[in-house]
Amino acid sequence: MSEDLLRRIAEALERLSPPNAEPADLAAHAAYHWDGQTLDTVTTFAPLPESLIVGVERQKEAVIENTRRHAEGHAAHDVLLWGARGMGKSALVKSVTGALQGQSLPLALVETTADQLATLPKLFALLGTSERRFILFIDDMAFEGDDSGPRRLRSLLEGGSEARPANVRLYVTSNRRNIVERRQDEEDAAVNARDVADDRLALADRFGLKLGFQYPDQPAFLEMVAAYAAHFGLEWEEADALAFAHQRGGRSGRVAWHYAVELAGRSGRSLQSAFS
Repeated sequence: MSEDLLRRIAEALERLSPPNAEPADLAAHAAYHWDGQTLDTVTTFAPLPESLIVGVERQKEAVIENTRRHAEGHAAHDVLLWGARGMGKSALVKSVTGALQGQSLPLALVETTADQLATLPKLFALLGTSERRFILFIDDMAFEGDDSGPRRLRSLLEGGSEARPANVRLYVTSNRRNIVERRQDEEDAAVNARDVADDRLALADRFGLKLGFQYPDQPAFLEMVAAYAAHFGLEWEEADALAFAHQRGGRSGRVAWHYAVELAGRSGRSLQSAFS
């Protein structure tokens, strides 16, 4: 076989298998996404101002303080935000991150999903090489009773070779207080039902900061609507806002945002997304 033919074969193989993409610059971007193999830049990271996250002031203050400590290189907790859907748990994490980045703190957000837990040691090895501080954000996490995920997450949170490095903290949202689903039939069949409950609680207890979110009462809901309306310059009426919430089955931060979108649509305007 001639050298020319070998060269052409090699060139053809290179075209079929392009070189790996350059790794994302860990010092250059506000947010990243981990897919289990690659850390990609999030080019559309544009969280709402944290001042628009209202009705959850106690939770917001706690997240701001903990995240600031972490960004400044001090001791900080892993955080579990649990409770009612649509109350801005994920929006709060992103807004606080954006606010602290605006203060020139060396902080970035890394988003991933619960089904990537097995790959996180690889991500930790990558992030651990940086002097920057990272929030690893896992949204809407929940485990079924027979899932192996809880043990792996406990290992990631503390102890063992898979534990996250000092410059990484986990922020997790869940609709369940204990993350793991409780099944009454399992507890009834157990020799010691308390042991089952304690095992469930053991996962949530690995988070140093646990914050609950409940659905708002009427004044709190109207405060949310007022904050959006003032920020975006929207005209609104209290009775109309309450009727909108009633038609959608109840009050929440997400419903308040949807009402703001409705108001903007009525006036021929567009708004950025606040709740995923």
